[in-house]
Amino acid sequence: MRFSINIPNFGDFADPRNVAKVAAAAEQTGWDGLFVWDHVLHRQYQGRPFGDPWMSLTAAALATSRLRLGTLLTPVARYRPQQLARQVATLDQLSGGRVIFAAGLGGPVKDEYASFGDTAEPPVLAERLDEGLELLGRFWSGAPVDHQGKHYEVRDVALLPATAQQPGPPVWIGGFWPKRAPMRRAARWNGAVPLFESALHGHAPEAAEVRELVDFVHANRPADATGAFDFVLGGATPTDAAKARDLIGPLRDAGATWWDERQDQDGPDLDRLAPVLRRVEAGPPVL
Repeated sequence: MRFSINIPNFGDFADPRNVAKVAAAAEQTGWDGLFVWDHVLHRQYQGRPFGDPWMSLTAAALATSRLRLGTLLTPVARYRPQQLARQVATLDQLSGGRVIFAAGLGGPVKDEYASFGDTAEPPVLAERLDEGLELLGRFWSGAPVDHQGKHYEVRDVALLPATAQQPGPPVWIGGFWPKRAPMRRAARWNGAVPLFESALHGHAPEAAEVRELVDFVHANRPADATGAFDFVLGGATPTDAAKARDLIGPLRDAGATWWDERQDQDGPDLDRLAPVLRRVEAGPPVL
């Protein structure tokens, strides 16, 4: 099992230098990854400064040599695919192939889309997500792309450089369980990053629900699927090492391959550097 740190892209972490501090400390103390939120607007946290996640991850890449890096998660439908492909490929080249790309519809949908005059209809955003993911994979190859789709058009474009990882970075898909559609989408890629309606950000789900989700995804994997598939769960672990093992161990046994350490979304420490650094410096849980 691998262990990552999860931080928002607002508050103290709007400053890429603070993200770099967390990344350097995480690498030094044995964590495997750092993941940053990707929001332009989240009205629950309005009034706080927000930073660009890709610039913050660039700072993190320059401060580390081993740590896996990415967003949790990027709302692909909010971006132009060519712009996003460039950002991800640049970061993957800079980091020596350490990017993990996590994608989904994002949210809150009214904040992230409707506030800027875009559609807030989930079926339309889901279409753009799927078409955008297809385009990203083709752009990351560096080969010429021609595409005529429902939402995007590309005419003989090759985006170089390609990503350092080929055929591209691992792609994880997020969504709320027990909704099936996002996890069917995840089954076509390299990993699933579920939130649970019974256990929101910062709270660990029940092992029985995790086992049900894992079985569903495996049942929906394409017949020709190859390679490892990741299940990424998260929450806030207790400070007591034995209690942390008791929390995470059953989730690992149910199929989780990553534990993503998160602050309570409604807690006071979510976007504060000092308490996050204290947790990072304590090191990942030991199973």
